[in-house]
Amino acid sequence: MPVLHKPESGSAPRIDSVEPNAALPGGEIEVFGTNLGPIAFRRPVAMLGDLAASVLMSRGRRMVLRIPQEAASGKLRILQNGAQSNAVNIEVANMLATGVHAVANPAVDSKGNIYVTLSGTRGQETPVSVFRIDSTGETRPFLTGIMNATGLAVDEAGNLYVSSRNEGTVYQVTPAGAAKVYAEGMGVATGIAFDAEHNLYVGDRSGTIFKIAPDRQIFVFATLEPSVAAYHLAFGIDGTLYVAGPTTSSHESIYAIAHNGDISVFYRGLGRPQGIAVDISGAVYVAGTLAGRRGVVRISQSGEASLAIAGSGIVGLAFVPGGNALVATATSIYDVALGVEGWRIFS
Repeated sequence: MPVLHKPESGSAPRIDSVEPNAALPGGEIEVFGTNLGPIAFRRPVAMLGDLAASVLMSRGRRMVLRIPQEAASGKLRILQNGAQSNAVNIEVANMLATGVHAVANPAVDSKGNIYVTLSGTRGQETPVSVFRIDSTGETRPFLTGIMNATGLAVDEAGNLYVSSRNEGTVYQVTPAGAAKVYAEGMGVATGIAFDAEHNLYVGDRSGTIFKIAPDRQIFVFATLEPSVAAYHLAFGIDGTLYVAGPTTSSHESIYAIAHNGDISVFYRGLGRPQGIAVDISGAVYVAGTLAGRRGVVRISQSGEASLAIAGSGIVGLAFVPGGNALVATATSIYDVALGVEGWRIFS
C-alpha cells in the first residue's frame, strides 16, 4: 500500500536530480526532489515526453521509475494533484541493431564502423560471426566461419581482432573481411585489448591474461582466479589494464594490473561485472550491478561508484567520439548520448 504523504504547503512536485539520467528502454531510474509521494492513496504520474513511465516506488523525496520500452529521449515531469513539476532531460538509448549475440564489448574503428558478434552458445555454428554497422546505421554480415566469436578489438591500421572461446584462437581480419589466424593456444579466449605499444592482451577465462607482442611472441602477463563467464579487458590512460571477470560471488572485484604484471583490486562490490571501458578522465565504466541496481557503473579513480546508465542485461560497452556510448545487451546494441569522451589507445 502506498505511504501517505502530506505535500509541503503550496508546493508542486519538484525534481532536484535524476540518477542516472541515461537509460536503456526498460531501465530503472531514481528521482530525487520534494512532493513526490502519494496523496490520498494516489501515486503521482511520471511523464517522459508523451509517455507515462511506470512508478515502481513513490515517497516524499524519492521515486523509482521504469523507462517505457517505446520511449525516446525527452523531458521528465511529475504530475500530482493537479500540479506539475519542473522538467528534466532524460537520455534514452536508441537501438541500432538487434538479432546479434554479444558476449563482450562491441568495437569501433576510426571510420565509425561498429562491430558486434553473433557468438552463439558454446560449440554452436552461427551463420554470421561478426556484423558491421556502418556510419549510416546499416547492419550487414562482415565475417563468417569463426565459431563462438567473443572478444573484439581494432588496431591502429583498422584491422579487427576476434577471439574464439571455442578454439582458443585469435583472428586478425582486414577491413575488407579477410581473416587469418593471429595467435593460437589461448585457452578459453574471451576479452581482448591493445596497449599503446601494440601488444594484444587476451583473457583466458580459466585464469590467465596472455600478452602477444607485435612479433607474435606470447607471454603470460598475469594470473587471476577463473571466471564463470569471461574476462573483459580495457586499458587506462596510464597503461593500467583493468579486468572484470565474473565468478560465483555477488561481491565482485575489478582488478588493476600494472605494466609489470602486479595485480591490485581497483574496486570491490559489483554484481556480475562484464564489459569494461575507460574515459579520458580515467574513470572506469563496467557493465554490472551496483547495490541491486543494474546497468553501467562509473567508478572514479578515487573509488566512488555510481550508476551511469540504467538497464538490464548489459554485457558490453564502448565509447565513440562525440560523447556517445555504445551499449550491448545479449541480443541488441544501443547508442546513448552520455556526454562522455572515451579514452582511445590509438588516436
